[in-house]
Amino acid sequence: MRRFKSLVIAFLAFVTMSHAQTVSNPFLKPFDTVHGTPPFSQITNNGIEEAIDSGIEKAWAEVEAIAINPEPPTFDNTIVALERAGSDLNRVLGVAYPLMEAASNDELMEIAVRVSPKLSEYSTKITMLEPLWERVKAVYNKKDQLNLDKEDQMLLQNTYDSFALAGADLKGDSRERYKEIRSELSKLTTLFGQNVLKELNTYEIELEAADLDGLPENIIAEAAEIAKEKGKEGKYIFTLAQPTYVAFLQNSTRGDLREKMWRLYQGRNQQGEFDNLENIKKIVALRLEMAKILGHDTYASHSQQKTMAGGPDAVYNLLDNLREAYRPAQLAEMIRLTEFASETEGKPVEIMPWDYSYYNKKLKIRDYDYDSEEMRPYFSLDNVIEGVFGLAGKLYGIKFVENPEIEVYHPDVKGWDVVDADDSFLGVLYTDFFPRESKRPGAWMTNFREQRITAEGVDERPQVSIVMNFTKPVAGKPSLLSPGEVETFLHEFGHALHGLLAKGKYASTSGTNVYRDFVELPSQFNENYLYEKEFLDGFAKHYETGEPIPAELVEKMKAASQYGAAYACMRQLMFGYLDMAWHTITDTVSDPVEFERKAIESVAIFPDIEGSMTSPQFNHIFSGGYAAGYYSYKWAEVLDADAFEAFKENGLFDKETAKSFRENILEKGGSENPAVLYRRFRGKEPSIDALLKRDGIKTTKINQTM
Repeated sequence: MRRFKSLVIAFLAFVTMSHAQTVSNPFLKPFDTVHGTPPFSQITNNGIEEAIDSGIEKAWAEVEAIAINPEPPTFDNTIVALERAGSDLNRVLGVAYPLMEAASNDELMEIAVRVSPKLSEYSTKITMLEPLWERVKAVYNKKDQLNLDKEDQMLLQNTYDSFALAGADLKGDSRERYKEIRSELSKLTTLFGQNVLKELNTYEIELEAADLDGLPENIIAEAAEIAKEKGKEGKYIFTLAQPTYVAFLQNSTRGDLREKMWRLYQGRNQQGEFDNLENIKKIVALRLEMAKILGHDTYASHSQQKTMAGGPDAVYNLLDNLREAYRPAQLAEMIRLTEFASETEGKPVEIMPWDYSYYNKKLKIRDYDYDSEEMRPYFSLDNVIEGVFGLAGKLYGIKFVENPEIEVYHPDVKGWDVVDADDSFLGVLYTDFFPRESKRPGAWMTNFREQRITAEGVDERPQVSIVMNFTKPVAGKPSLLSPGEVETFLHEFGHALHGLLAKGKYASTSGTNVYRDFVELPSQFNENYLYEKEFLDGFAKHYETGEPIPAELVEKMKAASQYGAAYACMRQLMFGYLDMAWHTITDTVSDPVEFERKAIESVAIFPDIEGSMTSPQFNHIFSGGYAAGYYSYKWAEVLDADAFEAFKENGLFDKETAKSFRENILEKGGSENPAVLYRRFRGKEPSIDALLKRDGIKTTKINQTM
C-alpha cells in the first residue's frame, strides 16, 4: 500500500506540472537515483522545456568546440567527440519523448510543438557547420589507415553518411531552404501524431444492455465501469481503445453496431479540428522537395540508402513477390468465408470490412473448433509476464526482478532490474500495460537511456520501456489477454531484449539503433513462440483452476493460425504499398482520398468505402519514423521465419543456437552491417521459404533469397 500511495503522489506531481520556475531542475545534472533512473516526481513540464533549451545551448557549444579544435582531426577528437557531445540534451530527450507518448497532456503536447523546430534547427546547424564537416571528411578520407575495429568503422561511416545524406555539401539558397524544410517537417509530424491521439480520445459509443449480444464479459464490464465514471450507470460506453475495438468487431452479433464502430475508427482525422489531410499533403510535398534538393527523384530513394533493401526497386520486388505468392490463397480464403457467412445467415452475404473478424472467428470455431476467447482464461497478465520473462531466462539465462525503488511515471507502471545469468546488472525495464487518455494507442518499445561506454570507461546500462494497451482488470477479474495480445507482448519484449542485451561502445550503434528493415527481426522472432506448446506449458494456466492449457487447444490455435494468414499478409502489403506510394511521388498530391485508393488497389480486399481512410491515422509513416519504411515489417518477417527455423531444427530452447542469436544479433546492435550479422548467425542467406511454409502457402515461387 505504501508503494501505491507513493506512486499516486508521484503521478499527480507529474500530471499537474507546476508552471512555476524550476528552482532545482533534475535534468540539469545526472540523476541521483537507483540506477540513475528518471526522478519522475521532480519533473515538471516547465522543467522539461527549460532543460531542452539549456541542453541545446550546451550541446551546441560542445559541437562548436570540436569544429574549431586547432589540433588535426582524428577519429577520437572529431568522430568520438561528436558522438559524445550533448549528453545533457540526450538525458532530457530520453525522458521527454517517452512521456509525450505514454503520459502526455495538453501542456506537454504544446511544448512538443514548440521545441520540435528548435531541435530540428539544432540538428540542421550541426550538419551545416562547414568546419565540422571538413573535419569529418578528413577523418573519413583516411579511414583505411586508421586500423579501426568494426564498430569504430561503423561509427565513422554512419557519421560521414549522416552529414552527406543531410545536405552538408549544400550551398546558398538550397542550404537555407533545406533548413526551413527540416523545421517545418518537425512541426508537422509532431502535429500529425497529436491529432491522432486527441481525436481518438473523443470517440465513444453509448449502448444499452440489449445491444451487447455476443460481446465478451471483460469489455462489457469495462464499458459499464466507464459509463459509471461518467455518471451514466446502467449504460455501457465503448471507446476505440485497441483491445475494445478488436473485441467488438470479432464478437458483436449486431452488424449495424460493428459497422458504426468500424466507420468511426476508419473515419478519423479527415475533418474538423484534428483533420490530418492537409498535414499529409504538406508532409509528403516537403519530403519530396528535400529529396530533390539532395539529388534524388523521390523521398524513398533518399531515405532507403541506409537500409538492407538499399532502394525502392528491392522493396517493390519484395512486396510484389509476396503479393503474387499470397493473392491466390487470400482469394480462396475470402470465397470460403463468404460461403460460410451466407450459409450462417441463410442468404447471400457480401463480406464487408466490419464483418471480416466476426465471420472469420465463427468459421474458425466451426472448422477448427477454435475460439480465441477460449484462450483468455489461460493468459492472465501476471502469468503471461512470468512466461514472457521466462522465455528470456530459458534462451539467454537472464532474470527480471521487480524493484520498488525504481520510481515510475504512472501507478500502472512497474520497474524491473534485469540481471544476467552471472548476476551482472543488464539494465532497467519499465512495463506499462493499460490504456489511458494520456497515452497514444498501439504498442511500442522505447528507451529512457541507451547503452554505451562512457568516456570514463563505464558501461552505462540501458533503461527500456515496453508500452501496450491491454484491457484493465475489472470486477475482481484479472486482465485476461487474447492470443493476439500475448503475441504483441512477445513482440515488444523482443525489442526490449535487443536494447537490454546491447554490448556496444557507442549509443548510436547500440541496441535497436540498426537499419530500419532489420530492427523488427528480434521482435517478430519472439512471436513464433506463441504457437509452441513447449513454451506455453511453462505459464499458460487457467486463472481460476490452475489447469494447464490443453494440448488440443494449442493445436487448434496453430491449425487456425494458417487460415487468414494470406489475408493478414495482404493487409500488411496494403500498408507497405501505401507508404511507398506516398514516398515515391514525383509531384504534389491534390486529392489524398483518390491517391490512397489507387495506391492500394492491387492488394485491396474489400470494395472502397466512402469516408474510410488509412493515411490520416498512419502514425508510423507520418509521425513515427517509418516513412518509406513500413515494408520493413514484411522484410523482417522473412528474416524472423528463417531465423526461427534454426531453433526448430536444433531445439526451441537450444542453448548454442540461442547463444549465437544473442551474440550475433541482440548484442551487436548496429555495430556491423546487418546482412553480415544475419549470415554469421544463420550460415546462409535468408529466403522466403520458411515464411511460406509457416503460413501454409503453396507456390511455385520458392527458394527466393532476399
